[in-house]
Amino acid sequence: MKKFAVVLSGSGVFDGSEIHEATLSMYAIRKQGAVYDVFAPDMEQFHVVNHITGEEMKEKRNVLVEAARIARGKIRPLSEFDPAGYDALLLPGGFGAAKNLSTFAIDGPDCRIQPDTAKAIRGMHSAGKPIGALCIAPVLLAKILGNVKLTIGQDEDTARALEKMGAWHEKTEHAQVVVDEENKVFTTPCYMLEADIAQIGDGAENIVRVILKHLGN
Repeated sequence: MKKFAVVLSGSGVFDGSEIHEATLSMYAIRKQGAVYDVFAPDMEQFHVVNHITGEEMKEKRNVLVEAARIARGKIRPLSEFDPAGYDALLLPGGFGAAKNLSTFAIDGPDCRIQPDTAKAIRGMHSAGKPIGALCIAPVLLAKILGNVKLTIGQDEDTARALEKMGAWHEKTEHAQVVVDEENKVFTTPCYMLEADIAQIGDGAENIVRVILKHLGN
């Protein structure tokens, strides 16, 4: 069976991983006959947001500990990730990708990528293995890889930021997957578009299907 590494950025759309995208991605992987391990950086998250009010809370949380909620405790620090053990890398979205895995939410195109995240992406790319990204997570690939074709849906400001980092952006609708064959990069917009959970499931299912097809599964 093909094996995915799923990288999470916390738990909750406003300060971590988008839970629907993360969970439905893992479901799609297993439903289509592959397996996965879950990773997250062992670090303090950028901030904590009350998901009812949207207000910042006066407390601190750890990205790995929070992501373990989604992984049901079966998770490893991203520093332990070895590309040799996996066929593909998958990055769900959520603001954690732009706040914890990078500083894109604050710095835009001048953002920095969290070191373990950058190492994982570069390692898989150097090994010629597929990398998938949902929602806002493609910004990580734009910053690391530069000249890469991808999508975040239709948001013009974010698309311009990606292009400033050297990427080529394609507008997409729900469940569409943009494939960069040369770089083996696969992206889909998910909650970057107005969506319900069924549309997120369709996006997760499609991106996993396309990656597995590329892998010959």
